[in-house]
Amino acid sequence: MNNNSLSVAIIAKDSEKDIERCLKSLEFADEIVVVVDSRTTDSTVSIAQSFGCRVFIEDWKGHDGQKNSAVEKCSNLWVLSIDADERIPETTRDKILQVLSSPRFNVYRFPRKNHIQGRWLKRGDFWPDWQIRLFKKTSGKFIGNPHDKWVCSDEIGTIEEPIEHFSFRDYHDMIQRMNVYSTVCASDFQKKGFKTNSLTPIIHGLSMFIKIYFIKMGFLDGIDGLVNAVIKANGSFFKYAKLIEMKRQDTSPKK
Repeated sequence: MNNNSLSVAIIAKDSEKDIERCLKSLEFADEIVVVVDSRTTDSTVSIAQSFGCRVFIEDWKGHDGQKNSAVEKCSNLWVLSIDADERIPETTRDKILQVLSSPRFNVYRFPRKNHIQGRWLKRGDFWPDWQIRLFKKTSGKFIGNPHDKWVCSDEIGTIEEPIEHFSFRDYHDMIQRMNVYSTVCASDFQKKGFKTNSLTPIIHGLSMFIKIYFIKMGFLDGIDGLVNAVIKANGSFFKYAKLIEMKRQDTSPKK
């Protein structure tokens, strides 16, 4: 384990449309570790191998489990964790290298610029969207599925230069992900014994829309801001509605 070198940890699944540009933005790193979901069916693995990455194909363990697996495989003490649909701009790269030359903290966060159809959403819950991504691998671990975060007890430093995030190709993609993630959240809530009733989905859905569209001024992002607020509100509504459905299925008589 080297104290002055940087490993990058990436998780990926069917990421051939994104990962090449991601990896090109990471050529400054000393090592790149890519953990690929075993259900991947495209050329993600061969693209990562062509960049000299250390590639591991593993069964899906949830977002946090998969990311922790990637971090554990990194050879260096310092780790930059990013997703296959993210990129490190040159100004951010330069700042990372400057910080690592004489770090003041063990953990650093970045603002993240989220894009829909190539447009940067500057308001709503999409900016500044702070993310802890640079850290000593011994400082903590990822917790949460699907919305994982690095949990640690260290003081967190700030790098003002952003990470670029190209997560959503179009509205259809946003709706699909909302549906998948709300199911994952509902399943996680069920495992943790969360309580809910028929009003819970309505309260959370409306609260989410008001928060994103009005309080965080998502309306200033035009139709994209409205779509984001509606989809996030639906995600909040359906994760609790699906939880009610799961509880109902658990208690219904077995045929």
